[in-house]
Formats: sequence, structure tokens, C-alpha cells
Amino acid sequence: MGIVAGLDSSPDFTRIVVCDADTGAVLRQGYAPHPVEAADGAARPSDVDPQAWLLSLGEAAGGGLLEGVQAIGVSAQQNALIPLDAQGNTVRPALVGGDKRAQVAAADLVDALGGREAWAQAVGCVPQAAQPVTKLRWLAKNEPENARRTAVLLQAHDWLVWQLLGRPVRRTTDRGGASGTGYWSAATGSYRPDLVELALGHQTMLPEVIGPSDAAGTTPEGLLISAGTGETMAAAFGLGIGLGDAVVSLGASGSVMAVHPEALADQAGMITSLADATGMHLPVVTTLNAVRTLRGTAELLGLSDLESLSDLAMKSTPGSHGLVLLPYLEGERTPSLPHTAGTLAGLRRESMRPEHLARAAFEGMLCGLADALDVLRGRGVDVRRIFLLGQAAELSAVQAAAPSLFGAQVVVPQPADYAAIGAARQAAWALGVSQGALDPRNPPAWQGAAAQVLDPGDDLAVGQAVRQQFVSVREQTHPGAFRP
Repeated sequence: MGIVAGLDSSPDFTRIVVCDADTGAVLRQGYAPHPVEAADGAARPSDVDPQAWLLSLGEAAGGGLLEGVQAIGVSAQQNALIPLDAQGNTVRPALVGGDKRAQVAAADLVDALGGREAWAQAVGCVPQAAQPVTKLRWLAKNEPENARRTAVLLQAHDWLVWQLLGRPVRRTTDRGGASGTGYWSAATGSYRPDLVELALGHQTMLPEVIGPSDAAGTTPEGLLISAGTGETMAAAFGLGIGLGDAVVSLGASGSVMAVHPEALADQAGMITSLADATGMHLPVVTTLNAVRTLRGTAELLGLSDLESLSDLAMKSTPGSHGLVLLPYLEGERTPSLPHTAGTLAGLRRESMRPEHLARAAFEGMLCGLADALDVLRGRGVDVRRIFLLGQAAELSAVQAAAPSLFGAQVVVPQPADYAAIGAARQAAWALGVSQGALDPRNPPAWQGAAAQVLDPGDDLAVGQAVRQQFVSVREQTHPGAFRP
């Protein structure tokens, strides 16, 4: 079919990959940081002029990178909210990221609709500080004049697609991006404008949700632009995950998501019910403590990096000589223990060695993520294979313990920008459908990610014993807190 491009506009940079539309082979790449400086020493700003994303995009596409490209897909950071006025101008800088300013607004919204269960039933998720619906409530309370001027709501990938198409009257989004807003339901496939009004004080124009293989439009130069999607959905699409697959992401916090044929409403609010980039669903469960558990343990033991912690942990044995770390260092979402602290149990004279504490940190982190997996499994989600993402996935202690603790085959993909690759695959799908070469129900069958495959094998029984040790301590310490 030719060549296509995918661009990923993350919080910090833009990366572009140019791919063969038939095979997915990456032909060339471009990269540029965002020209954005955080104020007050923050890791990144909470308010960003979206023009910075366009400047970065232009730089990343320099040097003729897009020459010969026939279609482009756009992946972008999730939860960025761009309020526009009636003329299509930005009312204020985009509200991006986790934005802790909106924590009170999130609690207000939960109460205003009648509690967590009401939100889970309405849109498949309970408002968190990062979500666009919560940012709308913050805007109404703190910048009422800007709230009154807001006439149109876009997210980052919506805005970039709209700009690439020359700011047409029609504005579009996709199911994946819409499902994270807090005012679109993946279960019903429709907006809840009443929730926009509840948050902002009045209704607004919302982008049209188009299908996974639909095109958002064509530029005056004839370049087809696909629907676009959020980074999470694009990365899942780039990895090629399907039914039976889950993705465990190891960042400072952790997340577990899996492909499922239907939306999952969770009354406890542990599951965020997102849509994926193919027409399926992508339920997500989050833990607050993943790699931050390892970094804290490394600092406690006087180690300079996670590789040293991993090497030390490998000198211990499964079960850490009875040491169990409940890694709830920042409180926890899964289980819901927002005000608790971590717990170290099983201290005996023979277990009080650095290598056993190091091993307990890895086992505690992975058992916490196994709890998140159990939330999905408990709702009927089939998990036979687990993709493990993040820099910590490369650590030997993680790879040694993960398959037996998760009770499934673990796949560690080769590092790549899977969100940009997923955006390119979406572009190839839309291009193929427009040419009559592809079925709108079936995406192009690109070659899967190069990966290391780890099986639990003979270690499965040992791993499940370690997991049971963790569960016993969790139940003794926080009885009844975890109900998958």
C-alpha cells in the first residue's frame, strides 16, 4: 500500500516513525523534545500552550522525514484538556498530566453524582484528578471566566489532528481517547453531556467519535489523517495485543490492562473501563506503587541504581526467607487504601539481610500487580500472556519472579516507541480501507514486536506459594480491603 507515518506526542517529546504500510517495518524515525519548561521546579508543567506540540512536531518531521508518506496517525498524551472558545481559539493553556490541583474537584464530582458507583455505572470510571471531566470542575471553580468562554472541548490528539487538517469545522476523536474523558461511556458508545454540564456549569461542543478504521480527513496536499488515539491505546495497538493478552506497565506507579470484548463497570472504582483502538475494550487497573518501591528500597540499602538492587535480590531465594513487603508507600488504589503506609513483615534474625529485603521489594511490587491482575481475572477477563513494559522489565530479578507470580507466560518486548508504531498501524488501516484493500473490521496484520518470552515452568508452584505468603500478610494487616 505504500508508506505511512505515526507520531506520538508524549508529555515531553514528539517521536515520528515512518513504516511500510504492509509489513510495519520501521523505515525511518524523527524525534524532537517539547519546548516546554516546568515552573516551580516541577518535573513537568500542568499548563502547556499546545502550540509547543506543533513546534515539536515540525522539528521532528524535518529533513524530509515525511516524503512519500500517504497517511498519518496521531497518538498523544492522555488527559490533556484543551478548552476552545466559539471561534476555535484556546481559552487558556492546555491542562495536562496528573494535575494534583484537581484532587478536591474529583471528590466534589464523585459526591455531586451520588458516589463512586454512580460514576462507574455512568461512564465506566470514577473521576480522578487527571481526567478531563475533573479538570472542567477545577476550571469552573478556579477560573470561572475561562469556564464561561469554553465552547469546545478537545484532547491532545484531537487538537493535533484538527490542526493537521487545517482546523476544519468538523472536529473528531476516537473511542479510545473519548473513553478516558469521564464524559463518554465505553459501554454505551455515547457522550454524557449532562456530566460536562455538572462539571463545567454548561454544555459544550464535543468532537465526533469516529470508528477505529475511519479517516478524520485529508489535508489539502492529499495526506490522509486517521482517527488518532490516546497513548495507552496506541501502544497496545502497536504491540499487537489481542484477546488473552494483558500489559503490565512498570513506571513509578503500575498499571495492568487487557483486551476484553465488553466494557466492565466496577462499582468499587478499581477498574477504569477504556475502549481500545480496534473496537474492543481495554479495562485498566492501577497500582500507585511499582518502581517507586524499588527506588525506595535501593536508597534504604545505599545502592545507587536498580541494577545493583536486582543483582542483590538474586542472591536471595523465592520468598525472601519469609520477608514480605506490602509496598503501599504512597497509599494504594488497588486495594483502596489511600491513607495507609507500607508494611514489612516476617522479620527474623536469619531474614535480616540486605539481599532478602531487596528480594522482598521485587516480590512485593510484583504481587501488588498480581492483585491488579486478579481484579481483571475476577471479572472474567482471560489472561494467558502478559506483556511487561518499562525499564524495570529488563531487570533480572523482575524477569526471574514475574512469570511464576503472575501465573502466565511473560513477554518482554524489545524497547521501541510502540505508541508511534500503533499510530502508524492505524494510519495504514485507514489508508487500506480508503483504497478498498483492507476490511474496516480487521486491522493490517503487522509483524509483532521482537521480544523475550519467559515461561513459569517448574517455578509455578514456588511462585504461587510466595504469592500466598503475600496475600496472608495483606489480609492480616488490612482485613477485607481487597475484594477482586
